[in-house]
Parts: sequence; C-alpha cells; structure tokens
Amino acid sequence: MWRQVAEIISKRIADGTYPPGTRVPGIVELSAEFGIAASTAQKALAHLRGTGEVRTELGLGTFVADAK
Repeated sequence: MWRQVAEIISKRIADGTYPPGTRVPGIVELSAEFGIAASTAQKALAHLRGTGEVRTELGLGTFVADAK
C-alpha cells in the first residue's frame, strides 16, 4: 500500500499539483486521505526521500525537492 501512496504523490509532483519547494501532506494528512496507518504513510514519505523527490526539514515538514 505504501508503494501506491508514494506513486500517487510522485505523480502529483510530476503534474505540478505539488510544485518544487511546496509542502507535501504529512503523515497525519496522508493517513486521513488514504485511510492508512501512520507507519504506512511514513514508509511512503521515506521512499520519496530516498528517491530525492522530497526533502524533510526538521520541525517544518516535508517539501518537494527543487528541480534538478
């Protein structure tokens, strides 16, 4: 399930729904939107961090990485 959520967020980044530098939904928002556990949302965001699509700023949230 986390892969599906990560893919949806990735598509939203690609189509401009979440432009570079903007905040993406956090764990609580993703859990509510998709009806998933917090740990599943966390895995999805961790995957996107690993691919370089998003970056996390401690205490601020997760943001779309700047275009390369």
